[in-house]
Amino acid sequence: MAPDKFRGSLTAPEVAGHLAAGLRAARPEVPVVTVPVADGGDGTVAALVASGYSGLQTNVTGPVGNPVVASFAMGGDRTAVIELAEASGLRRLPGRATATTALNATSAGTGELIRTAVLRGARRVVLGLGGSACTDGGAGMLTALGAKFLDAYGRPLPPGGAALRRLARIDTRDLLRVPVIVASDVDNPLLGQRGAAQIFGPQKGAGPREVEALEAGLSRFSEIARRDLGADESDRRGAGAAGGVGFAALAFLGATLRPGIEVILEQLDFAQVLSGARLVITGEGSLDEQTLNGKAPIGVAREAWRAEVPVLAVSGRRTINRDTLRRFGIDHAYALTDLEPDPTVCISQAGPLLEQLAQDIAASHLTRQLTTHWG
Repeated sequence: MAPDKFRGSLTAPEVAGHLAAGLRAARPEVPVVTVPVADGGDGTVAALVASGYSGLQTNVTGPVGNPVVASFAMGGDRTAVIELAEASGLRRLPGRATATTALNATSAGTGELIRTAVLRGARRVVLGLGGSACTDGGAGMLTALGAKFLDAYGRPLPPGGAALRRLARIDTRDLLRVPVIVASDVDNPLLGQRGAAQIFGPQKGAGPREVEALEAGLSRFSEIARRDLGADESDRRGAGAAGGVGFAALAFLGATLRPGIEVILEQLDFAQVLSGARLVITGEGSLDEQTLNGKAPIGVAREAWRAEVPVLAVSGRRTINRDTLRRFGIDHAYALTDLEPDPTVCISQAGPLLEQLAQDIAASHLTRQLTTHWG
């Protein structure tokens, strides 16, 4: 069982647990292994902790200066897995996203998480980007790691992307550097029509004026970074991820950017877990066109295909036809809406419906021949 979360309903560990319960109820003789997965966005830390990573907590600065208790995961190889959304995500805003929060939101808490992880022994950081409230180019994160962003009078800039319009100098002498792998599927550049401000700013409460101000701030940031550091990363794939935190990681920390699900499956040693498996069940809340862009179910299916293990998918809803899914390695797909047409009921009763789906899967796919192999 290797599902991602059902957003707004169940975490990945909860999805895996309900699927396992339904399968065991129908076929108690079949061994079931649960390996919740994630793609670097919301729920990444929870998935890794459920698979054996140590879960650690610390107090950090939220996206608008509000105090937040944020978690990160630490592996036995001293790799810290940090989820930006834990510290600097939209869900960490004390209220709803507004034009003001769009201009002033900071990624500082994410930098504080990285610093804490290093102080607790981390030798490498996997940084999952997604669900951010900020469009500050990662300046807040870098400030928390020791960099200084100064105006023309040598004063530190206040938090937020809009303040970067007044950036005159960057001082990185005290910047804490650690090897970083960015786990993200966003391929947007920092600037322009596909950039962080114009594409993602409106999702964070920015109107046309705020988008213009944020674009100007990010453009100034890129210009000064190029002048002071020789860092020209604004056009790189993924630089626009999480309001430009991707740019900061690439330009200042020398990060490597990789598809989120690939990184997380590697951390879970998923290829080894697959050894001996006869069936994989993956899924996420909505199987749609975005799924095909390398989201968790496709990454799981790719690994299972290499191991020659068949794959089924479950979801809350499905808008992709089964023939398309088969081309991506998913042999069959089930949705909660197959059982219950009312989406609100699917959300509120996702757990019991998943258990029913798992029992249907057992009846259709766990044949006598298959169970004899296990028996």
